[in-house]
Amino acid sequence: MKTNYLQKILTARVYDVARETELMEAKELSKRLGNQILLKREDNQPIFSFKLRGAYNKMAQLSPAELKRGVIAASAGNHAQGVALAAAKLKCKATIVMPITTPQVKIDAVKSRGKSWVNLLLHGDSYSDAFEYSQVLQKKKGFTFVHPFDDPDVIAGQGTIAQEILQQHEGHIDAIFVAIGGGGLVSGIGAYVKAVQPKIKIIGVQTVDSDAMKRSLTAGKRVELKEVGLFSDGTAVKLVGKETFRICQDVVDEIIIVDTDEICAAINDVFTDTRSILEPAGALSIAGLKKYVDQRRPKNKTFVAIACGANMNFSRLRFVAERADVGEFREAVFAVTIPEERGSFKEFCRILGKRNVTEFNYRIADQKQAHIFVGISTQKASDSRLVAQSFRKAGFATVDLTHDELAKSHIRHMVGGSSKLAKDELVYRFEFPERPGALMRFLDSLAPNWNISLFHYRNHGADYGRILVGIQVPEKEKNAFQHFLKKLGYPHWDESSNPAYRLFLK
Repeated sequence: MKTNYLQKILTARVYDVARETELMEAKELSKRLGNQILLKREDNQPIFSFKLRGAYNKMAQLSPAELKRGVIAASAGNHAQGVALAAAKLKCKATIVMPITTPQVKIDAVKSRGKSWVNLLLHGDSYSDAFEYSQVLQKKKGFTFVHPFDDPDVIAGQGTIAQEILQQHEGHIDAIFVAIGGGGLVSGIGAYVKAVQPKIKIIGVQTVDSDAMKRSLTAGKRVELKEVGLFSDGTAVKLVGKETFRICQDVVDEIIIVDTDEICAAINDVFTDTRSILEPAGALSIAGLKKYVDQRRPKNKTFVAIACGANMNFSRLRFVAERADVGEFREAVFAVTIPEERGSFKEFCRILGKRNVTEFNYRIADQKQAHIFVGISTQKASDSRLVAQSFRKAGFATVDLTHDELAKSHIRHMVGGSSKLAKDELVYRFEFPERPGALMRFLDSLAPNWNISLFHYRNHGADYGRILVGIQVPEKEKNAFQHFLKKLGYPHWDESSNPAYRLFLK
């Protein structure tokens, strides 16, 4: 017998712990995309995630005897917080198994919300590993299992989000974008929407490295992934649920796949509109919505995206900020080879012109040629191709690394090293006003017989740029070099005796 999800959603118990969250317009994003974009702010729940709806609704349905025996759950983080909060509210002992890869912010939150009612265990690298271990414990101890997604009561609890959306927005909605891990959220939202307003499209969003639901729907059966990506840890599920798969076959219109850079760009977009920072899984729906608009080019439509979580580790923000520009096509990254001869470096900078440089790494290494790693601000996807063409036209071999994961994650931080060719090298650190032309002013001031042997620049988004430069200056020209520094007028520091330089670069 099929579950009547409309009835279960209408009678779900969630508001003992959850709140009706805002449905707000993302004004800046709407303006950019040419459509009305509404965000359902589940990141504003008491646990900063929608997961407490399903967890509490499941546990509130248990008998006094079941509550007394206790419950067990497996979670990548947010479901665990929901179970912990419900356990404290219902005074029920809960054992929670989480992957060892769970962000610390989520681990700390579970401990604080569960207080003395929760026994927290860390096991495995993914949700699926934690789930398997929880099943062993459940059989051994006789606990009631509170599934994070594959349970009718959990699905119904998540479905109350759709009920709120349709009550809050009386106008037409063209599509609702929902992140998919195991499928509980999209199943609940889809079941309610298709029962009440079936013309509204339900569009799921998954990451390129955790797309179990998309593969399953394509195959017509559940497909288990061997490995899952962990950046969007809240949706890192190897195998979707039986019930969620069955529901998704009926209610999901399509699934959009996005990558890490697109998620980072979406986190930045939501911050711009709300000054709130979503976790990767929380921004997944926004990334999918943006990709959908970019591919389909709809105009004047109304789209809703579920901002489903904000349990972000602060330490991740540096990575997110760095990759957001690539995901938004605001940065292109290149490896450019130039002849190791006087004037080549300056010619390279001349080609850059007034383009904003985001990063610049160069180290003399070969008597014939030099390799430069450079990041450049762009406005659209096609800009990287045009920049590469301009380098090649000048005779510089160029490789576009904009979509190269190794280059973006590692190589950009490793360019350099010691060099036998860096004789008579002076190393100086400079600060200069971050404005167009400042870099060329610096290069124009250099004497033609001084060779640049090292150069590192990275745009930190501040008012002042910071450069580290190695310059080969003959001993007899040291006085002229000091005159150059004084004339240049930029704050500078001699780092030639710096121990870090001597250890790694000299």
